[in-house]
Amino acid sequence: MARIVQKFGGTSVGDIDRIKNVALRVKAEVDQGNEVAVVVSAMSGVTNQLVEYCSQVAPMHDAREYDMIVSTGEQVTSGLLSLALQELGVQARSWAGWQIPMITDNAHGKARILEIKGEELVRRMKQGQVAIVAGFQGIGPDNRVTTLGRGGSDTTAVALAAAINADRCDIYTDVEGIYTTDPRIVAVAKKLNKITYEEMLEMASLGAKVLQTRSVEMAMKHRVRVQVLSSFSDAPGTLVCDEDEIVEKELVSGIAYSRDEAKVTILGVEDQPGIAAGIFGPLADANINVDMIVQNASEDGTTDITFTTSRAELERALKVIKDNMQIPYRSINSDKSVVKISVVGVGMRSHAGVAQTMFTALADKKINIHIISTSEIKVSVLISEDYTELALRALHTAYGLDAA
Repeated sequence: MARIVQKFGGTSVGDIDRIKNVALRVKAEVDQGNEVAVVVSAMSGVTNQLVEYCSQVAPMHDAREYDMIVSTGEQVTSGLLSLALQELGVQARSWAGWQIPMITDNAHGKARILEIKGEELVRRMKQGQVAIVAGFQGIGPDNRVTTLGRGGSDTTAVALAAAINADRCDIYTDVEGIYTTDPRIVAVAKKLNKITYEEMLEMASLGAKVLQTRSVEMAMKHRVRVQVLSSFSDAPGTLVCDEDEIVEKELVSGIAYSRDEAKVTILGVEDQPGIAAGIFGPLADANINVDMIVQNASEDGTTDITFTTSRAELERALKVIKDNMQIPYRSINSDKSVVKISVVGVGMRSHAGVAQTMFTALADKKINIHIISTSEIKVSVLISEDYTELALRALHTAYGLDAA
């Protein structure tokens, strides 16, 4: 007998028929003798509608009331799934975040989980009752409902799995697992059987949308084994696990990309101490995240500094720089038509030449590189957005990832 947490996203519970299908999947796990807790998202489209209601009533709304409203979508789903299981003869009960309780800080709209008191859940599960938990929500120190931000149901599931010492956390979604790259762009992309926490964290932070970044961080911290699989097929999924569970580590496990990139170049800055602090200090104070950075010094005593930020933050970043720049500069250029491509793999730690393979493959396709950044298990480049598909396919082939 195992203790399993299952999580079903919005598309998996998109209508009544899909909720009934989820109930059958849960029942199958119960029939195997396992203790089961289920975390559910709101039905697809419901949260967006609730957010729209808030905006229509009060554009500058109270964040506490906002959380009370948008958290109801998950509560509806949990109640409906509980009813569907009861119709199948399975003992089930729905739980809102505050009933467990799932205790968070008071950062309404983007709360972080502090503690989960799962003793009562475990007691009920041992008695054969399935716990249906509303994802995305908790209760703050002020005794008000909080929400965890977009993708928070993944985080709820992993945190719950850690709290009740589950053997595995199964994340059901609309894809059959984690692929070497986006199969919509590279048709020969392969589904991975296993991937390490570190690789999955890099992939998630670099644009892969299968798992939410915070949930992967939590899984890695608490060593929760996470399986990603489809609600709509019985195909085996992908296990996210500790590196020790993977016997043969691939040099490169996947290639991720992010279109949410904008490049800023400050030209002709005086090359003197304090340049970086003068530029990036005000950006940090304005809570603008900066990603890739490169600096080029010239013989005339000036330097050019290039960095990337999200497209949504570009205009604000430019304003912050212009309003706070104390060091003389010649001009500022910006470009939204860029994309970040990254190759990821724990095998890089013990193999040389990974970056060279990437650069050669892109050069062969006449793709110019704007910025390069590296970490222990990742090499990223910034290129023109026009070459996204060509770059992904070329790199996928260059690293031997094409399906046989």
